[in-house]
Amino acid sequence: MKHLFILLLLVSNFALLQAQTKNQKVRDSIVKDSIELEAKRNELQTVEIVGRSSKKYNSDYSFSATKIAALNKDIPQSISTITKELIADKGAIYLADAVKMSSGVIPASYYNQYTIRGISQNEEGQIINGMRTRQYYFLQPLTSNIERVEVIKGPSSATFSSVDPGGSINMVTKKPLAVERKEISLTVGSFSTLRGTLDFTGPLNESKTLLYRVNGAYQEAKSFRDLVNNKSFLISPSFSYIPNEKTAFNTELILSDMTGVLDRGQPIFGAVAGVTNLNKTPISLNLGASGDYFKSKEMILMTNFAHKFTSKIGFNASYMKQTWTEDLQEHRTTNGFAVDMNNQPVTSLAMMQFVQRQQYWDIDNLSAYFNFDFKTGGLNHKLLTGYDLSSWNKNKGGGQNAARGFLLNNGTVASSFVPANAANYQTVTIDGVVLPKPNVEFFNLNNPSYAMRNSEDYVLNVRTALPSALTTTNAIYIQDQIQWEKFTFLLGLRNEWFEDITNYKTNNELTVKKSALLPRIGVTYAVNQSINVYTTYLEGYQPQSNTTTLMPQTGSLPAGSLFEPLESDLKEIGVKATFFDNTFSFNAAVYEIRQRNILMKANDPVNPDLLVTRGGERSRGFECDLAGYITKDWQINASYSYIDAEITKDADVSLIGQRKQNTPKNSANLWTRYNFAGDSALKDLGIGFGMQYQSSKVPWFTRDFTLPDFTIFDAALYYKPNNSNIQIAANAGNLFNKTYWLGAQNYLRLFPGSPRNVSLTVTYKF
Repeated sequence: MKHLFILLLLVSNFALLQAQTKNQKVRDSIVKDSIELEAKRNELQTVEIVGRSSKKYNSDYSFSATKIAALNKDIPQSISTITKELIADKGAIYLADAVKMSSGVIPASYYNQYTIRGISQNEEGQIINGMRTRQYYFLQPLTSNIERVEVIKGPSSATFSSVDPGGSINMVTKKPLAVERKEISLTVGSFSTLRGTLDFTGPLNESKTLLYRVNGAYQEAKSFRDLVNNKSFLISPSFSYIPNEKTAFNTELILSDMTGVLDRGQPIFGAVAGVTNLNKTPISLNLGASGDYFKSKEMILMTNFAHKFTSKIGFNASYMKQTWTEDLQEHRTTNGFAVDMNNQPVTSLAMMQFVQRQQYWDIDNLSAYFNFDFKTGGLNHKLLTGYDLSSWNKNKGGGQNAARGFLLNNGTVASSFVPANAANYQTVTIDGVVLPKPNVEFFNLNNPSYAMRNSEDYVLNVRTALPSALTTTNAIYIQDQIQWEKFTFLLGLRNEWFEDITNYKTNNELTVKKSALLPRIGVTYAVNQSINVYTTYLEGYQPQSNTTTLMPQTGSLPAGSLFEPLESDLKEIGVKATFFDNTFSFNAAVYEIRQRNILMKANDPVNPDLLVTRGGERSRGFECDLAGYITKDWQINASYSYIDAEITKDADVSLIGQRKQNTPKNSANLWTRYNFAGDSALKDLGIGFGMQYQSSKVPWFTRDFTLPDFTIFDAALYYKPNNSNIQIAANAGNLFNKTYWLGAQNYLRLFPGSPRNVSLTVTYKF
């Protein structure tokens, strides 16, 4: 990995010397870039095979929202898109930095975990090129191989298998281009950040039927958070073969190796309901120990195929194979404070546990469908019918060990402290207070210590062999996009059969089966060539086995199979418009989402794995996004969201009518870049400016305090000489060093945002 970084540095230095002698005209006519070529590709690409040539903050089309290429404005559903140009200009190196620019998407922690339209994500992993992966994104994935990020709002189970009710985040990877392009980028920044990336693409033969692309990245970085660091390596080669106008192939490999520390957030001590000061501890304070680590290794192989039998009949297929391994060792809180011998909380001491976990997954995805274009009377049909397979195999050999609870005089461990049996417990005195001695040493919030811990000092009183499992979804579906005069109807019906086999390939296999029929109805009306209005109704479905992967399974059955599936529905109306020769887009929507049978952790310090269900939640709101060129030198991306989300049914009647957790009612994002004109004294300079606002939020578990609203500002300065291929970008985040919090779970898990930070990036294109 270090050799790759050194190689990038040498190549970049050579490129800098070359740039001083070259006088190559810069090709920055972004609006007109490869429009004709892209139009031809879109005719072929019902599966995305070839890359996008335009260089805009907005994307005109989506493949994944309907499984076929369609203009975003013709799709009766809200879709927010973050393009690679916006990602680069903003300096959004992690996925969370990118998706927060979409309306209604709120990062809730340091993990790859968000609320979308007020609905919390349930599943781990992400959708890549329309196919769901399986892994724990505790470490944020890099964005260097991402072409664009699509946030498809609302439950889209009629298109994807088992997706979250609030929305789906689809990462579209960079595909080969038919033109030669090479780019190398080097970054240094705050918190000891060092990063190098490369992006090479072009044809491999004169006829341009064989194309390639290679994306790579290596990063080492620390954090403003104590003990937190990461090392990430990514390499992704892809090849496209287009022998004729009827047939196209693409094969892509993603290798990712991430090592870091799982950051569980900032603890607050001395908590008093309603008056707790969130600044009582520094935002850097981390409940961890030296030597903790989280390792994630992933390999993804994807193959896409498209063939036109005739101009009216086509076939498309995509296959993904993923392998993922996890290796975790961490010290973390049990979400509770220590207790004295009278069982009263001592809020300067956090109860801790030690956790080890390893697991191994194999994932297979297959999507195959036929599409037909035909007419019946005055109706134009784009009919699609197909089959989806999603198979997640948790292999044998995984397990989780934990040390927690209190030590007894006989050397065993009790899960909780019972004052009536106090004589049976070992004791320890801290700051003059006698307490039952914990299995894992308390974290003293008054006197933090990050000394190296020895795991052999603990009694591993929880040893769980994660049972092998195979979860499989088979689905058939039919979809018809019908155009009649100014109306476009999108009708879909999908039937899913879900099977969960616990203790897979053992003598005591246990099987749970579920099924669902999912409709989709949408109508779009073209007011004119630029403005469409639409309305839609969707239903969502998630077996609870898919929502509990972070929760160790207990008993003989998977935890999720003991509960009814998560069900949801969406009602939405909206408007979509494009302006300035399709270089500027505006989308707005009003919606209501309802979900039922929500599975949650009980947040019980004695039984951290206890699950409970919440009967129902409802989210209503308004959102809008605008993106694109205002002038040829001025580009903007802005979004606003109003969310009214509340609990509608719960066993705890006091929660009914209360607002949803980690969801601000109002949020807004802005990023804009302006390049000074060529006849200006500042002709080689560009400036960027950004703003993020969120109103107050209620934590996930503890509702006794509120996270305050915040507004932060970002800025950037770009230097790009007119006759060179080099750009130097200086990005500054949180300019005024505002202290704020992204989200929280309870008093011991708050997630503060980053203080002021800067980065310097040198990019050479050739």
